[in-house]
Amino acid sequence: MMNVVLYEPEMPANTGNIGRTCVATGTRLHLIEPLGFKINEKALKRAGLDYWDKLDVTVYSDFQDFLDKNPGAKIYMATTKGKHVYTEISYPSDCYLMFGPESRGIPEEILVKHPEACVRIPMWGDIRSLNLSNSVAIVLYEALRQNGFEHMTMEGRLHRLQWEE
Repeated sequence: MMNVVLYEPEMPANTGNIGRTCVATGTRLHLIEPLGFKINEKALKRAGLDYWDKLDVTVYSDFQDFLDKNPGAKIYMATTKGKHVYTEISYPSDCYLMFGPESRGIPEEILVKHPEACVRIPMWGDIRSLNLSNSVAIVLYEALRQNGFEHMTMEGRLHRLQWEE
């Protein structure tokens, strides 16, 4: 099972959207405090729609608490400072995809200890960063694709009509 890790997320709407993506993909969500919102905040649950109660979510007091409770976790850190493009990595099916807070990203003190685990999403020009929930979706779906979208529904169904054969 894939894992998404949000290091000190600040915006409840982004975390709610990410939570909904995690439910849709069978992915665990890990939140590292401090959070910029309360976990029961209305904006968080509104963004996650009616999926929040189906979410496998764990909250940690800090990064060390996360590391202690997930020993041996294979972590990939999404950062605009990364040397590797996110598509150049082979993601194990149980890896942890970590993203930093919206305003500043993962602290460089953490990044420099894990240079080979730092991945970036290419962007044009001097754009500082993408929206956090978009970044999570981009990297997560690449990792899921590489693992054959394991346990995911691969065929859509129409509600009222049928596809022509």
